[in-house]
Amino acid sequence: MNKNEIFEQRLKALQKMESNAAVKQHLKGKLTARERINVLFDEGTFFEFDAFVEPALNTMSDKQSSFGDGVVVGRGLVQGRSVFAYAQDFTVLGGSLGYAHGMKIAKVQEMALKLGAPIVGLIDSGGARIQEGVKSLSAYAQIFRNNVRSSGIIPQISVILGPAAGGAVYSPALTDFVFMTNQTSYMFVTGPDVVKEVLNEDIDMEGLGGGNVHAQKSGVAQFVYDDEEHAILYVRKLLSYLPSNNFDPIPVSTNTHFFESRQSYLNNIVPDDSNRPYDMKEIINIIVDKDSFFEVHEKFAQNIVVGLARLDGKTIGIVANQPKVMAGTLDINSSVKGARFVRFCDCYNIPLLILEDVPGFLPGINQEHSGIIRNGAKLLYAFVEASVPKITVIVRKSYGGAYIVMSSKNTGGDFNFAWPTAEIAVMGPEGAIKIVNKNELAKADNKEELKKELIAKYKNEIANPYRAEEMGLIDEVITPSDTRNVLITAFEILSNKQYIKPQRKHGNIPL
Repeated sequence: MNKNEIFEQRLKALQKMESNAAVKQHLKGKLTARERINVLFDEGTFFEFDAFVEPALNTMSDKQSSFGDGVVVGRGLVQGRSVFAYAQDFTVLGGSLGYAHGMKIAKVQEMALKLGAPIVGLIDSGGARIQEGVKSLSAYAQIFRNNVRSSGIIPQISVILGPAAGGAVYSPALTDFVFMTNQTSYMFVTGPDVVKEVLNEDIDMEGLGGGNVHAQKSGVAQFVYDDEEHAILYVRKLLSYLPSNNFDPIPVSTNTHFFESRQSYLNNIVPDDSNRPYDMKEIINIIVDKDSFFEVHEKFAQNIVVGLARLDGKTIGIVANQPKVMAGTLDINSSVKGARFVRFCDCYNIPLLILEDVPGFLPGINQEHSGIIRNGAKLLYAFVEASVPKITVIVRKSYGGAYIVMSSKNTGGDFNFAWPTAEIAVMGPEGAIKIVNKNELAKADNKEELKKELIAKYKNEIANPYRAEEMGLIDEVITPSDTRNVLITAFEILSNKQYIKPQRKHGNIPL
C-alpha cells in the first residue's frame, strides 16, 4: 500500500466515524460534532487540525474509530471574522475528556488567545475519562488555566449540547456566556444517582441541571433555546455585537433604523401613579436601533434587565431596572447579574447605558442573612471599576443606596440625565414623612389628609430631578422623546474617553 492509499484509507475512516455518529446522534434529536461546526461557521470556512490524534490510552475495539479522540477543533469565519472552536463528539467514549482530547482543546484555546480571536466550545461530554486517571484531570486543569488566562482578552462562549458533568462544568462557568438547550443539555457537579445515594433525594437530570433550571434558578446559563440549531445561530448573533478581543474596535452596523414614530410615546410611558408598573424593555426597544436589543440572562433575576444593543449602529451594553418585576428593587441575584454584565462590557470596551427606576434594595430577613450587603456591593464595585463611557438616565425612582449604586455622578457616571418624572431622594415620600413629620402626624386629627399633603410637598420640594440638577448631580433634565438623540451625542462626546489605571495588581471585589 503506497502513501497516497494510506492517506485515503485514513480519510475514509474519518468519514465512516462521522456516518456512524450521525445515526447515533440523530436518534437522540442531536447533531453531530461536525454538523454543529457547520452551523456555527460561514459555509466552507472551517479549517480543522489534529483530526487524526488518537487517545493517549486506546480503549476502542476498532483503533481507527478513535481518530480525533472525541473532539473536533479548528478555526473558521463567523460573518467574515476569525473564530476558533472545539466540538466534543459524544459518540466517541461518551465525549469523555482524556489527555489527548484535553490537549487538543488547550491547543485551540492557546491559538485563539495568541491570535486575538473569540473561542466557542460546543460541549457534549460525560466528563473526565476514568480509564486515564489523573492524566485526564491534568488536561482539565490546563483548560481551566487557559480559560482564566484568556478572560477579558478574548470572548469565550460555551454551548452545552449534551451532558456536562463533574469537572466538565467548570470550564463553561469560567467563560463569558453559557448557552443551553431544552431537554438535551444538562450541567451538574454530581448527577441524580449520587444525589439519591448521598441525600436520598429523587430527581431526574432535567430537574437537577437542565437548561431551564440554569437559566431561571442558578443563573449559570445566560441563554436557553429549544434546539441546537437555534442555540448555535444565536451564538453567531452574539458574536456580531462583540469585538474579537479587548484591543479591537467594536463592530459597527450600517443598519441604523429606529422607531422614529414612537419617540413621542416616551413622553407618556411612565404612569402618573409612581407605584404603577410599566415595561422598561419597551423603553429600551424604542430608544435603540430597531430590533437590535439582544437580552442576556432573560429568565434570571428579571427585576434587572441586561443586554447588548446598537445605538446609531454602535454596540452598547444596557443595564436597566425593571419596574414590572418586584417594583425594580435590587436583590442578591439582580446585583450579581448586573455586576457580571457590567464587568464583561468593561473588559471589551463596550459603553454602558443605565436606565434607572429603583426604589431601593429588597428588604427582608432572607436577603440580609443571605448577604445582600456583600452582593449588592458587587454591583457598586463593578460600576465604579468600569472605565468605559457610562451614561445614566433616571426614568423614575432613584432612592437611597440604590441611587448611588446605579452609576451615580459621584461613583463615576460620565453623563447623568433625568426625565421630568424622576424622583431622586434618600427614600420614598411615604417613608420619609413618617420620619421627618413624625410628631406632626401623631398630633393630627385627620392623618390621611395630612399625609397626602406632606407627600405632595415632599415630591415638589425634594423628590424631583431639579434639586439634583441645581447641585450638578444631574447634567440635564431631558424630554423623554429626545432621549435617543441625547444619548447618541453624549456617547459621541465620550468616544475618546481616557483612563489611567491605578498602579496595583488588581482590586479585591467582594466575592
